[in-house]
Amino acid sequence: MTKKMINQKSKFQKELINTFESEFIFSNKPINRFKIIENQKNNQIIDKKEQIIQLKNKLNSIEDCVLRKNSKNLILGEGNLNSPIMLIGEAPGSEEDKSGLSFKGETGDLLDKMLSAINIRRQNIYLCYAINFRPPEDRKPTSQEIKRYSTYLKEHISIIDPKIIILMGSTAMEAVTSITNKISAERGSWKETIIENKTYPLIITFNPSYLIRFPENKKHSWEDLKKLRQKIKDLKLKI
Repeated sequence: MTKKMINQKSKFQKELINTFESEFIFSNKPINRFKIIENQKNNQIIDKKEQIIQLKNKLNSIEDCVLRKNSKNLILGEGNLNSPIMLIGEAPGSEEDKSGLSFKGETGDLLDKMLSAINIRRQNIYLCYAINFRPPEDRKPTSQEIKRYSTYLKEHISIIDPKIIILMGSTAMEAVTSITNKISAERGSWKETIIENKTYPLIITFNPSYLIRFPENKKHSWEDLKKLRQKIKDLKLKI
């Protein structure tokens, strides 16, 4: 008859761990950590989708708003909810109002070319507007309208929680930073904004619709895009 050896040290360690944490699981099978990470990402996407729906309901319940009354569609946002890049335009135009989608027509075509120039595909980032309804006759939103919708925009930013924000146009610039200077004086330099106690780096540049009207400014836009590309590289972001 042989005496069974008991590893008292191992037994003691297991009991000690259990005194600190009752949820430890001991198993001889390897843990699939990739599956755990994948489940976490899926839960994040579901949570963001729910928050986006809630935000959309808030925007749809806005009262006494000329923009909302004169629009066919609410344009919230589209793209990759977990993208490190959030691009914010000024306001929807007629093409967007008809389709219910962001950056359509000639403006969308130019945006695609701009992003492609720095090896970014539209579907890999998240796009939205500072104003969610088309202004009558595509006029510039008033400062009161920008301020009103900036509350929802900042909530939108917190939901997406990007690593970099791109502000295209003076309306987007004013909504996020409260800067009312000419965009030509502010574009091309990295700035920061604090939302819900979190700091977000951002860069301001021209809106594609503006570049269509004033193509001579495309050279400045290209300089901004190169800075964006370098920032993505410096932060080692995967787009």
